[in-house]
This record gives sequence, structure tokens and C-alpha cells, in this order.
Amino acid sequence: MQPKPPPGLTPNGLRMRLGEWLPFALLVPSLIASFVYVFVFTGWTFYISLSDSSLLPTYGWVGFENYAKLWSSRRWNIAYNNLFFFSTFYVLGAMAVGLLLAILIDQKIRAESLWRTIFLYPLAVSFVVTGTVWSWLYSPVAGIEFMVQSLGFENFEFALTASRDLAIYAVIITGVWQSSGFAMALFLAGLRSVDQDLVKAAQIDGASSFRIYRRVILPSIGPIFIAVAVIMLQFAIKTFDLVVALTGGGPGISTTFPAIFVYDLMFQRGQIAQGAGAAIMMLLALTVVLVPYSLWMVWRRRRDSGHG
Repeated sequence: MQPKPPPGLTPNGLRMRLGEWLPFALLVPSLIASFVYVFVFTGWTFYISLSDSSLLPTYGWVGFENYAKLWSSRRWNIAYNNLFFFSTFYVLGAMAVGLLLAILIDQKIRAESLWRTIFLYPLAVSFVVTGTVWSWLYSPVAGIEFMVQSLGFENFEFALTASRDLAIYAVIITGVWQSSGFAMALFLAGLRSVDQDLVKAAQIDGASSFRIYRRVILPSIGPIFIAVAVIMLQFAIKTFDLVVALTGGGPGISTTFPAIFVYDLMFQRGQIAQGAGAAIMMLLALTVVLVPYSLWMVWRRRRDSGHG
């Protein structure tokens, strides 16, 4: 009588082991690539920002001299101020418009799928295409201003991108148009997930629709507001192609953003070390957004699991 093979060497045992290790084998390459891309390259960029590199990396140590030069640059300070100004109004505007659209669609309107598609369509268009098309609309010789003036309103002005003071608002309007559909989709999913028993109880008590949304529905989707805000802030911090296509960072440097500043230093002026320092400052801005959100998510999961 032949001895039985160990359980791990039987066909069923091999299948079980393969089933256990296959997910890890599939995840390991992407985890290694993510580690190298995030941590190794971030560390290398930080080291370059502390060097005297110019056109090519030289690794000569200069400490935080590049950061001092960076913050003494008028253009960098304008770019960073533009980032905070744009982020504030872009996030608030996209969330307000997205929430309004979501509430309107939540009223069980006709052709709901068509309206959702229309509002989500701008998200499918690249920022380069969006910026190019809106630059035509803002153009004083072929856009909205020209069309209205041709109707007889000769004093009408809408050349936002031609003004140093108003160009940043043109970027904000265009960004809100681009991203409000995305915010609408998330808000609509949140509205549809609210417990309908709560809504029916409020209706039985005689609450108006406005009061139901303000006191019952919107407080129930508070986490959706935080998620949308974080995602929009990430979009805002990495803004590059929209501004390049829309204003090119002008007029002058009035709509320069940190991403444009980094690109100009690294690929136009050959100042790699200072450009790396600017990239690290952008990373810090992202960290300020993502780390608190991650900590809040961990705290919320532990709280929910504790209550469960």
C-alpha cells in the first residue's frame, strides 16, 4: 500500500496554496512600483532640491538655499497665492453647483439619464480641450464679447483673460464648469443612499422639502462633502494643463500656478534644483490635504467598528 502524499502536495492542496498566494503575487509588482514611484523618487527629488544642480544633477550640497531663493521669488509667491485663491473658489463653486444639480436630478425628473450624461460630459473632456474652447469664448475678437457687441451692445466687455485682475476668475469659472459634474455624481450617489424611512418620517411630520434636505438629508451625507472637497483640492493643487491652454499663465504672470512654475524651472530654464524644491512644496500642499483626511477616515472606521 503506497503512502499518502502530504496534504500540501495533493492537487487540492496545490490549488488552495495557489489560491492563497496568487493575490499576493499579483499585488507585489504594483506595490514595488508604487513604493519606488512615491517614496524613492520623492526622496531623490528632495535630495536634488538640496543640491547645486542646474541643467543636470550634480549632487553638490547647498542645503536649503534653493528654498530660500524660491520663497524670495515674486513669481513663486504669486503662483502660491493663486493656488490658494483658486483652490478656495474652485472647490466651493464646484461643490455648490454639483450639489444643486444633484438635488434637481434627485427630484425624479424625466430623462434623468440624459441630464446626468449632459452634466457629466465635461468631465470626459480633457483639461487641454476645455481650456482651448473656453479661451475662444473669452477672446474679445471671436468670443462672447464679440457676439454681444455684434448685437448692438458696443460697450459690453467679457475679455476676462485679457485682464490681469480678472484672468484668475476665468480659470475658476472654467474649472468649475469642468468639475461640477463629477461633484454632482458623488452627491447624487449620496442622496440616493439616504435612509428613506427618515425622509418619510419627516414628510409625515409636515416638514417642507427644503427643511427635509437641510435637516435630514444633507447632514446624513456629511462624509460625501469631505470626500468631494478632498478630491477637488487634489485637482486644484495639480492644476497645469487647464491654465496652460486657457491663459498660458498670463497676462504676464497673473495666472501662474506652482505646477507651471515647476515646469518652467526644470524644462525651460534648466534650474533642476530649484524646480525640485518647488515640487516638494507642492507635495507638502498635497500632504496637508491628504494626511488629515486619511487620519479622519481611520478614526471614523474605528468609531464605526466600535459602535458595531
